[in-house]
Order: sequence, then C-alpha cells, then structure tokens
Amino acid sequence: VLTFTPSTEENMALTTDEAAATREVVDAMEGSQRLLIHGRVIPNLDGDIARMPELAETWKAAAWKTYTQYGPAEDSGWWLDDDEFGAPFLAKARETGIHVVCVHKGLPLPSPLMSDKNRQYGACRDVGPAARQNPDIAFIIYHSGFDPAFTEGPYKPGTHDHGIDSLIQSLQDNDLGPGSNVYAELGSTWRYLMRDPDQAAHGIGKLLKYVGEDNVVWGTDCIWYGSPQDQIQAFRTFQIADELREQYGYPEITPEIRAKVFGLNAAIPYGIDTADIAAGFDRDIMHRARQNYANRIDPTYVTYGPRTRRELLRLRKYSG
Repeated sequence: VLTFTPSTEENMALTTDEAAATREVVDAMEGSQRLLIHGRVIPNLDGDIARMPELAETWKAAAWKTYTQYGPAEDSGWWLDDDEFGAPFLAKARETGIHVVCVHKGLPLPSPLMSDKNRQYGACRDVGPAARQNPDIAFIIYHSGFDPAFTEGPYKPGTHDHGIDSLIQSLQDNDLGPGSNVYAELGSTWRYLMRDPDQAAHGIGKLLKYVGEDNVVWGTDCIWYGSPQDQIQAFRTFQIADELREQYGYPEITPEIRAKVFGLNAAIPYGIDTADIAAGFDRDIMHRARQNYANRIDPTYVTYGPRTRRELLRLRKYSG
C-alpha cells in the first residue's frame, strides 16, 4: 500500500497523481495489481473532506489515510469521534463507499509538524468510540499507538494517553474485543520493538491478545528505512518466551499467525480475494523472478550494513 505524509494539498511530498502513476507502472507488470494507494484526507484542512469523492472516483483510492495530530496550526488537532471534524469525515467516507480508514496514532510527527500542544492527539482514546459508533468502517491504526518515548511492558489498565496500552484501553472502554472492526498496524512499530526482545514480546503479545490475531496487520514504513528484509526475517523467527506467555496469557506465534499478520488479515478490510491473488502468481513476473532466484545454486539473503560494533564504528569513522 502506497500512502501519504501529513501536509496540505499544495505541499504533498508525493502527490495523488504521482501515486496513481506508480500504481500503473506496477500494474503493467503482466497485470499483477500488487499496489493499492490511499486517499490523503485531513479533515481540519479546508477542502479536504469535499475532495474525498474525487479521490474515490477519479483516483480509485483503496482507503483513507489521515493524521489526527496534524492541522493548519501547531496547536491544532482533532479526534475521530468529535462532531466538528471526525464525524463529518467518517460520514463522507461512508458516502463514497470506501469504508477503510487508516489513521496515524502514536509515533510522533517530526517538528515542526507537531508540537507539545498537539501531541495529545496521537493517543488512541478516540479509536474505540469511533469504531463502536461506526461498525461498518474498518479502522486500521497505523503504528498501533506505539510511541518510542515509552517502554512497552505488560498492559496497564487505565493508560489513556500513550502507547499500545492506550489503544487497548480505548477498545476495552467500548466493549471491543478481538475480531472487532479495529486493526493494529505494525509500520515502524515492529522496527523499534525488534531491537528489544522483552518489548517485542509485550508489544506483539498485547496486540495479539487484546486486538486479536485476526486484527494485527503487517507494515514496515520501508520508504524511510530502505529494504524491509531485516524486519521480515526478524518476524519470521521471533517467538514470545514461554514464561511470558504463561504469565500474561500471550499466544504462541504460530506459522498460521505469522501468515495472517504478513498479509491475510489485511486482505479482509481491503476486500482482496487471496485465492485470486494466488491464481495469478504463475503469470506474475515478480513471482517468477523470485522463484528463479531461489533456485540458483548460490542464492544470497545477506542484509547489508554494519553487523557488529566494530563495523559500525568503522563506518562512522569513514562517514564522519
């Protein structure tokens, strides 16, 4: 999925027509249809809600991408469940027939896009009420509320203002358990968590337990970090320790759960028929290229970059 950064319509780093052109390039590879694009909507910006039908009809957006921390001034922000911006936005989403809303929560936006005045809008307290009031809309919570300024540990009831716990608390406050219309996305979240096995265990364990193994979806934010292969490899092999599973009720991460997180879960809100995708693999140029590469006598899966402290220090010496 190709998404958008927070900005005004005039200052978009990636414009909608550029995203659509990229989608056409990918689709031209023997009809692979591997790429979806979002429609960027920030309802407290003038004209954004009115522009939604065009994004749906002309640009064929697959979902809406929005940022509650962003607005026309440093102290501005909005909530999914407020009457001024959230309710009109969700009503227009329903009117367009695109019932998937992807909302950035948690991970702070860089300065000057966000200040201490609007950081509060990154919390997830509005997710539960909006999802309960709009059961026909799927809410995909980008970053799952994760904030690297806070350490992820066992779930602490009563946490409303930061971290993955704020997402879980919001769901519980509104009687939304596993399998609801709320999905937790892992873009950047897993990249941070995989550095620390304990935080990774609690972060992933909490999401699987409270949001549900059918409602955690893959994301990498690889546009910022380069190849996501290291994130993929880490999630393929990561396991929550037995003692943590026993103490906190986290599930074992089985091959079935990995497959769901890597793609099967996201197919549901986006309305993708995985059987159709699988049937098209034989004629998909990317799939054939991967098969040919795997059949080489000496395939390499090396991850580039420093792998030891010595290599890192050497790199810093030469790059300085």
